[in-house]
Amino acid sequence: MSEQGGRDIGRMEFLLTLRRRGIGDQAVLRAMEEVPRADFVEPGFIETAYADQALPIPCGQTISQPYVVAYMTEQLALRPHHRVLEIGTGSGYQAAVLSRLAREVVSIERYRTLAAQARERLAALGYINVEVVVGDGFAGCPGKAPFDRIIVTAAAEEVPNALLDQLADDGIMLLPVGPHNGPQRIIRLTKSITAAGVEVKREELISVRFVPLLPGQAQEL
Repeated sequence: MSEQGGRDIGRMEFLLTLRRRGIGDQAVLRAMEEVPRADFVEPGFIETAYADQALPIPCGQTISQPYVVAYMTEQLALRPHHRVLEIGTGSGYQAAVLSRLAREVVSIERYRTLAAQARERLAALGYINVEVVVGDGFAGCPGKAPFDRIIVTAAAEEVPNALLDQLADDGIMLLPVGPHNGPQRIIRLTKSITAAGVEVKREELISVRFVPLLPGQAQEL
């Protein structure tokens, strides 16, 4: 079997695994099928690009396992007019998936190396509605707020208030919350602005394990 044939089978199994694990949103499945994960992993991991596992990328970070990417994307309930803020660009894979479902994606990365690589990769693959910004994920991107959806792809020990402030009325924020070396859960926050003030509905979803969300912009890398 050719290398390309092996990859095609891997992609088919990849989509079947997502369906078996409960991903049912057809738009999300289509986005996962369209975005070539093999182009977002390191060269030494191309053969396992479509396995349902996290893989290492530079700067001590990871590209999340496909199921978690699909699950978090599905839980955002994205619509074509939405503007999305992503915290933690990494390789750019999650941003690419989001870009297939939303009007605009602004992605914050604290490592200059990762930001530059993701920016180049996304441009080369034609994901023109993604803007990668080097900055502090805890601060978000207030100059471009409010956002209809916010997704954080690193674990916070508590919800960053600055990000919640940048969420629009009826907006959804999704992030893993928990100790950096302990159990974490994905939390979904839905924000409503009423005459009585701001209300935030909090729901706990699945257990996960993410790299920590760290403050500030990295001094090197």
